[in-house]
Amino acid sequence: MKILPRSAFGQTVLLIGFLLFINQIVSYISFALYVIEPNQQQMNQLLAKQVRVVFIDIDDAKLSPKMAKAFHNETGIGVYREEDAYKFGLANAGLYPYRSEQMSELLGGPAEVRISQGDEYLFWIRAPQAPNLWVKIPLIGMEKGSFSPLIFFMIVIGLLSVMGGWVFVRQLNRPLKSLEIAAEAVGRGDFPDPLIERGTSEIMAVTQAFNHMSKGIKQLEEDRNLLMAGISHDLRTPLTRIRLASEMMQEQDDFLKEGIETDIEDMNNIIDQFIDYIRHDSKDKAELGDLNDLVNEVLNVETPSDRLITFYPADCPNIPLRHVAVRRALANLVQNAIRYTTDEIEVSTGVEKDFAFVKVSDNGAGIPEADIERLFQPFTQGDTARGTEGSGLGLAIIKRIVDTHGGKVELSNRPSGGLQAKVYLPLVFK
Repeated sequence: MKILPRSAFGQTVLLIGFLLFINQIVSYISFALYVIEPNQQQMNQLLAKQVRVVFIDIDDAKLSPKMAKAFHNETGIGVYREEDAYKFGLANAGLYPYRSEQMSELLGGPAEVRISQGDEYLFWIRAPQAPNLWVKIPLIGMEKGSFSPLIFFMIVIGLLSVMGGWVFVRQLNRPLKSLEIAAEAVGRGDFPDPLIERGTSEIMAVTQAFNHMSKGIKQLEEDRNLLMAGISHDLRTPLTRIRLASEMMQEQDDFLKEGIETDIEDMNNIIDQFIDYIRHDSKDKAELGDLNDLVNEVLNVETPSDRLITFYPADCPNIPLRHVAVRRALANLVQNAIRYTTDEIEVSTGVEKDFAFVKVSDNGAGIPEADIERLFQPFTQGDTARGTEGSGLGLAIIKRIVDTHGGKVELSNRPSGGLQAKVYLPLVFK
């Protein structure tokens, strides 16, 4: 399981969030070092001065109690023995070692600082001048939650920055998404309208290059179709003349006539395969249909009267089908099975993950494993065990149709002998 996103969009948002997080940490540390720390040092110095004032030695014994009482009334600062200090809140105060070290330096001896947080924010200081006494100094505006607004605003700023980065990157990647969709369409043989050139200069350059590439591929496709269609059309004219000439042959030449007519039929079939390979009905619109009905339709047409083809349908949802193209692909599969075996042929359907499938199995001689992938190339024929008839375009036509449909086709040898062809068609057209 991969935690980090693989898309440029996710990685960019993650990078922005990470940099912002580092920036927040640095800002917080800088604020602590250059704002909070100096304020703490200044406050410690003021506290140390107040402690020194508390322990000023006054010679007049009558004045000393009155002054201490007046000092306490005006400032709230009081001096308590340890047992009394515990009654007034020392028991709830926490020890602060760092502040104790600083106070020890300021007072010139070992000092202890404790802080209690309740209705009042109280500093309890044990000074080296009177180790048995605790000085209580109340401070206003030092409540524990005083830094909460700062943390809250930092979180809000962080979230707003990440959201802003997300929106920015999304806008930046929108042309790339359009480019991805258009590239997939070209891969299926569809040629969309030229993309609008927008976004950054680099993305505009890529979009412009893609538009030029798509236009060039479309032109090559049209030129190839025109060339192949012209050749196929021109070949039919001499074939027709040859057929007419064979009809005029005398009866003693019937054996020659039969051979010529057979060759003419073979050549016409080869020409039809060329046209099928060029056309492959990619312009057909995909509509929801029943795969089992389509297979039944093909079998009713393609099954010879002297052959046995058994169909095992399974429950399949309606899927988007280019009816004419898929029908041609299934017909080619069935024709191949009929051509290369004389035994029973099995056809079945089913669903696997995001695909519906049609499986055609025969009991023929099979194909060497090394040749299976090669057979999908145009003008490639199988091993002599499977025969050498045709132009070698049958499987290439099937693969071209299925690829255009967004599916896949697999060939494999059956353990019991024979070949199994499996065509996968997506449940949702892409």
